[in-house]
Amino acid sequence: MTKLLFANTLAPNKLTTIAFCLAMALANVASVRAESPVTAPAESGLTSIFNGKDLTGWSGDDRLWSVRDGVIHGETTPENKANGNTFLIWEDGNTKNFEVRLSFRCNATNNSGIQYRSKHITDKSARNKWVVRGYQHELRNEMKFPNIAGFIYDEGGRRGRICMVGEKAVWKDGKKKVLENFMDEAEFQELFNLDGWNEVVIIGKGNHIQHFLNGKLILDFTDEQPELALLDGKLALQLHAGKPMWAEFKDIRFKSLD
Repeated sequence: MTKLLFANTLAPNKLTTIAFCLAMALANVASVRAESPVTAPAESGLTSIFNGKDLTGWSGDDRLWSVRDGVIHGETTPENKANGNTFLIWEDGNTKNFEVRLSFRCNATNNSGIQYRSKHITDKSARNKWVVRGYQHELRNEMKFPNIAGFIYDEGGRRGRICMVGEKAVWKDGKKKVLENFMDEAEFQELFNLDGWNEVVIIGKGNHIQHFLNGKLILDFTDEQPELALLDGKLALQLHAGKPMWAEFKDIRFKSLD
């Protein structure tokens, strides 16, 4: 009888403890999510860096890049191939602490990208005159994880896919640590305009980078690997070598946050 009474007394206490622990865990998850902004900041103080008429202020292979109907059009064909990945490089500024906004669309035969904090490579290792290496905001016209628009790729570097869509992550001590997964494939599919225009916002402050797609945060990354972290460099748009492809860009705006 004493053992039974003790058990009956203990059971509610155990349940209370378990319930309290679960509640605290859920509260912690909610607080982590709350730290990351859900929407892009209101636009303020940006300057257009593409005039909608020609490629003044930009440098690239004129066989592959042009302006059509007010948008930048990049295209490779079986006759006009890219000799390695090639880029349209913005010549009039750098991306130290910055915010850039633009809209893009592309086909699904190949991928494109937005380079930032990137170095223009002009030595003998470059396969053409418009090669850059650095952080890349991947651009794709696809809907299935992980091959989608928005992740950070280490173009020309050693780290490959540095931070994926939906991740809040830190790169430290030679590896990535994911602190939070805040977007799944279904949420991305609701957000992305397949075959249509999508708006990108990239914000870089020090070693902290955020990507937004169509107004929503899709990636939050902090690079705490000093010898690899990129803190300044060129802005550029990519045409990928390989299968024929096209990509288009419009409404390109920029501001320095220094």
